[in-house]
Amino acid sequence: MEIRQDDLSGPEIRALLEEHLRNMHAVSPPESVHALDLDKLRQPDISFWTVWEGGDLLGCGALRALSSTHGEIKSMRTAEAHRGRGVARAVLDHIVAEAKARDYQRLSLETGSMQAFAPAHRLYESFGFTRCGPFGDYAPDPNSLFMTKEL
Repeated sequence: MEIRQDDLSGPEIRALLEEHLRNMHAVSPPESVHALDLDKLRQPDISFWTVWEGGDLLGCGALRALSSTHGEIKSMRTAEAHRGRGVARAVLDHIVAEAKARDYQRLSLETGSMQAFAPAHRLYESFGFTRCGPFGDYAPDPNSLFMTKEL
């Protein structure tokens, strides 16, 4: 697996992000979908990485700078065909390492609270993330689960 910074211009990443957004809208009410589209992921406060094996796109993830000491994980996604291979773990490990390199003191995320998100909850908990209240611009939402980790 090769993780590389991505400019979000390739058709493979466009397709993966469209799959991600479709899935988020299928399992969450519209007002509780906080996944970012391609244009929002191109903002200067976001760094975006993709995971490749040969010519296959396996997954992606992003890090948004909330402040000089606080980052947010965004757009974690593993392609359906590559689930169960450690792609998400590799991306999360990369993002945590990048946050530490930036001297962030805290790393947070928002994910769904429903059963469909249980594998994500277990992954984040295995990295030491704990549940917390809303952060940044988020409001309380029964369909959202907020997690954070001190670095």
